[in-house]
Amino acid sequence: MTLHLPDANGALRAYAPRTEPLAVTRGAPASAFTSRTVFSAAHVVADPYADTTPDGPAAVDWDATLAFRRHLWSHGLGVAEAMDTAQRGMGLDWAGAAELIRRSAAEAKAVGGRIACGVGTDQLAGGTPAEVRAAYEEQLAVVEESGAQAILMASRALAATAKGPEDYLEVYGHLLRQAAEPVILHWLGPMFDPALQGYWGSPDLDAATDTFLEVIAAHPDKVDGIKVSLLDAQREIDLRRRLPRGVRCYTGDDFHYPELIAGDEQGFSHALLGIFDPLGPLAAEAVRVLDTGNTEGFRALLDPTVELSRHLFQAPTRFYKTGVVFLAWLAGHQSHFTMVGGLQSARSLPHFARAYELADGLGLFPDPELAEERMRNLLALYGVNR
Repeated sequence: MTLHLPDANGALRAYAPRTEPLAVTRGAPASAFTSRTVFSAAHVVADPYADTTPDGPAAVDWDATLAFRRHLWSHGLGVAEAMDTAQRGMGLDWAGAAELIRRSAAEAKAVGGRIACGVGTDQLAGGTPAEVRAAYEEQLAVVEESGAQAILMASRALAATAKGPEDYLEVYGHLLRQAAEPVILHWLGPMFDPALQGYWGSPDLDAATDTFLEVIAAHPDKVDGIKVSLLDAQREIDLRRRLPRGVRCYTGDDFHYPELIAGDEQGFSHALLGIFDPLGPLAAEAVRVLDTGNTEGFRALLDPTVELSRHLFQAPTRFYKTGVVFLAWLAGHQSHFTMVGGLQSARSLPHFARAYELADGLGLFPDPELAEERMRNLLALYGVNR
């Protein structure tokens, strides 16, 4: 069957869907990768039957949300929980995030999956550095009590209240001193969240990098690694070469991840990526190939996915979550295309059409006929009846 997909100019083009999915090998949850540490930042599944509004508390389908995490673990991936992919600050408030952390951490323990969880300050709209520190402490306690590893996320409240690098050094130093286990530090760029402009005390990225590294250098035993989401491959490479020995760099660059993970003669990046939500099985297959030392085979699998990732993460980048959930629906991981906060409306029909075409071309849909049927239903909803 042929679908007629709208392009960016509104014209319809014929597309013949793929009939077979890409064949991938499923790994056991305990079958850890040997060459890289890899996390997929996972989305949440909304409850489509809840009577809620975009600015009300998130209504989450917990069964479907946890089932998706089991899907990722079944391929050997770690789960980065309650991150921006899960709509932290974009539909999911702290109360919902805390419940997500507790439920997912318990599920990880039950199935033997690896999990790390986001620690932020989204209880606050603003506040003093002391109030920001207290908010971080509250969330850190929840994550540590759940048994998960902590990811110290960038804070909108700290960005709004900090007067300079010294406030970042004080807040992060305090948190690292009290952390029970080594944490992952997260530098999320303003393309993902405009409220984080000037993070680490300066809009100059070189100066901000120096402050970031100063935090790490003062507490190397408390930093497992850093997650960098600046969409600047060379900056990430330069930064990882300056890290203390034993501190990992986890790429969050959804534009350049194949080459950053593959690395060079001076090192490589591990991964903590939102794009590994829809790419989960394929990404896991690629890393298992890399585990054998076959960098070319790894790149051959992962390089063709970059066009899809760049499409999903195109500006405004913060709306990439909409494409991620759209693909999860087409792939059969959830029964509907509804998002907390009504974010399913954040992308256009031509954007969805191109995402479907690229994902289908990669063989990402386990049941191509189901994906085609759902895409056809979406087109009809928008008035495309051909």
